[in-house]
Amino acid sequence: MIDRTLDHLAALVGFDTRNPPRAIGTDGIFAYLRDALPGFTHTTTDHGAGAVSLLSVRGRPGRVYNFHLDTVPVAEGWTREPHRLAIEQGRAYGLGACDIKGAAAAMLVAARETRGDLALLFTSDEEANDPRCVRGFLATDHGFHEAVVAEPTQARARVCHRGIVSLGAVFRGVPGHASEPRALDDSAVHRAIEWGHRALTFARSRRHDRFGELEGLPFNLGRIDGGVKGNVIAGRCELRINFRPLPSQSVDALIGMLRGMAAPAELESLDELFRGPPLPAASGAEAERAMSESVALAGRLGLPVGPAVGFWTEASLFSEAGLTAIVYGPGDIAQAHTADEWVEVAQLEHVAHEYARIIDSGP
Repeated sequence: MIDRTLDHLAALVGFDTRNPPRAIGTDGIFAYLRDALPGFTHTTTDHGAGAVSLLSVRGRPGRVYNFHLDTVPVAEGWTREPHRLAIEQGRAYGLGACDIKGAAAAMLVAARETRGDLALLFTSDEEANDPRCVRGFLATDHGFHEAVVAEPTQARARVCHRGIVSLGAVFRGVPGHASEPRALDDSAVHRAIEWGHRALTFARSRRHDRFGELEGLPFNLGRIDGGVKGNVIAGRCELRINFRPLPSQSVDALIGMLRGMAAPAELESLDELFRGPPLPAASGAEAERAMSESVALAGRLGLPVGPAVGFWTEASLFSEAGLTAIVYGPGDIAQAHTADEWVEVAQLEHVAHEYARIIDSGP
């Protein structure tokens, strides 16, 4: 089983599905998947801008398995060819091998070795906070009530994770010559940096906030872009911000606090670019009920349940739509989005066997 899994993984890694630029069509990797899944009914949907989904169904399943096929761009520091699978000392190296083409390869093998009802949803837009594929699927009369979303979870089911919020901010300054004393106050870059310091101080003050095993408020100033040159007072500066709220934290309240940290005359805009709910996508007693149902689903599937994770997954979108959702797949998130990305071959083999066992065991 592992040899065939690695053969599929080599093929999947060989397709360039970086996002951005998300130059992905309905052929290529999706044609490979359709050919690898005989006996399935295939529905391919082009959602535009390289967002493509493939729903492959056999029989009448009530559960859907979701795999995203897009990857992040190639990080600095790769020592191997990112789109050529390399097996070394029990590790499979390649862009997307961990996140999450390895799981997709394992499922392709499991699907061919089983006869049970099965639904697979492959997507290409997860890595850019633009979930057209999953949200488009959930808007249809799909008929599923459970979802297993593949992400690197070390082959343990996860039933709880943080939400995600991406923001774009624009600060305004008063352009002029940098020799003027007013440069200290009027530079848009200075204003953005001072706001960033206040925002980071606030995020650090929330380190003791807690929900289950999760603590604090991860906060990242991911990009700053402004000004013309060193001797010109910057008239404009843009920021890209990302934070990961706990299920118990109000996103609207947090954004309001961040907006209030800047003078209105300096902050031209603070726009929400993307908001992904936590898992479970509920609050209070409803969250406890949803989490209990997810734990029960993992139990019925015979999967061990691991602690909550800090990264976001599209399982929360399925949860938001009313499906019982868990996250499960091979690999460790520490190996995702890194140079020389890898996944343990032993975990790939284990997950392939688990997929086959679950499919043949019925609903």
